[in-house]
Amino acid sequence: MEKIIAKIKEERPLVHHITNNVTVNDSANITLYWGGLPVMAYAKEEVAEMVEAASALVLNIGTLTADSVEAMLIAGKEANKLGIPIIFDPVGVGATTFRTEVALKILRELDIAVIKGNQGEISILAGQQGEVKGVEAVGEYKNIAETAQKLAKGQKAVVVVSGVKDIISDGDKVYQVSNGNNLMGQVVGTGCMLGSTLGVFCGVSSNYLEATLSAVTAYGIAGEKASKKATQPASYKVAFLDSISELSDEDLAREQQVEQVM
Repeated sequence: MEKIIAKIKEERPLVHHITNNVTVNDSANITLYWGGLPVMAYAKEEVAEMVEAASALVLNIGTLTADSVEAMLIAGKEANKLGIPIIFDPVGVGATTFRTEVALKILRELDIAVIKGNQGEISILAGQQGEVKGVEAVGEYKNIAETAQKLAKGQKAVVVVSGVKDIISDGDKVYQVSNGNNLMGQVVGTGCMLGSTLGVFCGVSSNYLEATLSAVTAYGIAGEKASKKATQPASYKVAFLDSISELSDEDLAREQQVEQVM
């Protein structure tokens, strides 16, 4: 999408998060560094009202509780009523029965704009074999492009499979994004921050496929730029966040590595 980063900085979309308590500060910061405005409101008594002011809603089940699930459903139904895009990050789905049941309930009861997960999480949501250890995918997934396409088609959503090379599908076309750096996987929270990034980008566009492609690509480019400044995980995280705040639409156009694979 042309000039989407400039549009974000101009419009300053409010992104409402109901997310996990491990990476909540990272999610807030990256939203701000892109040019958006973060809000983290979890109380079921206020989430619907908060959604009314938002441009996107991010739901992340990393540290879910019964109360947070209730809040997610209330907020999600309000977002659906208002036409506000929901980004769903099914962190660790498949690790426990409760977590899996919650993820499937969210998919049944809400219209999701973008589903983002690792290979194991996306495979499980698509009804296929997947293995998750804690919140990390393990094993091999040779047909992940087809799996992403199947889930996207079934849910009428855009699906992002994060990995060394990211896969994105709208249920019809499938794309591969090759931008990124291995150091990103050594920093806790990069997956959650990608969810926030998707919220920011989808918050300024009604074309969620284009916004998602731009978001994932820009995120990967920032990771590449950071690797030129730092090589150790802690310093790399700082360099990565700095790269996010510095990234331009010109960087995105010049350095993107995106190809249609299906």
